[in-house]
Amino acid sequence: MSGGVAAGFEPGEPGGLLLASGELFLGRLASWPAEPPATAWAASDEAIWGEGVFNTSMTGYQEVLTDPSYAGQVVVMTYPFIGHYGLSPEADQALEPAVAGFVAGEFWREPDRGSGEEIVGWLRRRGVPALEGVATRKLAVRLREGGDTALALVRGRLLARLERLRDPAERVAALSWPARPRDLVARVVRHGRLVLGRGDGRGPRVAVLDLGTKRRILDELLKAGASLELLPWNATAAEILASDPDGLVVTNGPGDPADLPGVEAALRQVAGRLPTWGICLGHQVLAAAFGARTGRLPYGHRGGNHPVQEVESGRAFITAQNHGYAVLPEELPDELEVTHVELNDGVVEGLRHRRLPVWSVQFHPEGAPGPLDSRSHFREFVARVAAWRGLEVA
Repeated sequence: MSGGVAAGFEPGEPGGLLLASGELFLGRLASWPAEPPATAWAASDEAIWGEGVFNTSMTGYQEVLTDPSYAGQVVVMTYPFIGHYGLSPEADQALEPAVAGFVAGEFWREPDRGSGEEIVGWLRRRGVPALEGVATRKLAVRLREGGDTALALVRGRLLARLERLRDPAERVAALSWPARPRDLVARVVRHGRLVLGRGDGRGPRVAVLDLGTKRRILDELLKAGASLELLPWNATAAEILASDPDGLVVTNGPGDPADLPGVEAALRQVAGRLPTWGICLGHQVLAAAFGARTGRLPYGHRGGNHPVQEVESGRAFITAQNHGYAVLPEELPDELEVTHVELNDGVVEGLRHRRLPVWSVQFHPEGAPGPLDSRSHFREFVARVAAWRGLEVA
């Protein structure tokens, strides 16, 4: 994603957001990049297309902006003021923002925190298209009820033309709507094999199959005592096993798990040969590797207030979540057992294999942003890997 704003951009100029239904939300542009985000569905000088999603978090907006799972999405923050504390490099979850656009009721330009960058300057410097002055809670309701969440951020003469059109169908027809991209993971994971961690030889060596990981996931694994080898999403089974790792983590990432048949095939060969843990998208692809089916949720789970229950103990805790797809419980193979469920809607939030050392969670145990109620999952996984190999965990 290139930084800087487009030539001729005027801060506060009129901007709009056109839904696939033809409804037009008007606001003010806080940022319009010189080059469109690499993860956008499509773009022109006056329009940027993506998937509209909403996040209910009150804080953690920098983590949202830099979470690769949001690739290709225009994120609407339902909390009315965004930017009330400054942004700093240590909160980044990836090297570049992944969102296709960012929408708020109002961007706060005087952060309360004594240090850190003001959000509008950050958005412009990092090349994020941003719209404010929008009725975000009304917009979130439309995204919940509308079904098709494709939308376009618009400006300039295109916006003026759309405003003149009163028929929603004519507004929709005025734009050439692109298909949803199926290569979002490849757009955000562009590295080769990387070695991370202490390398002291005592703790387990964990291979991390990167589908679009957040930095906090890697940090938590390192804190738990593992040394890490980061592998790109398209690593084969042979490449995953090449360095004889003690365990495997399959990370979060963007898009539909059905777009990753190669990952699914690799996991069919690897999972069970060493302790394997999936997180979010990794949970979905790992389940599919054992015959489960996945499907799209009506509007997804995105925020830091999702209650999840551990089936075995009955214990409930609050989780951070960010996903638009889920494992379908009615088509779960017998060898997979549900370990966690979402208390709001019954979505499958955790699985384990009945015979093999394979586990997964749909929620984000690392938070970033969100509660840390489930952070112990990292230490539990590393302890399982160590026990499997007879190793010491520092």
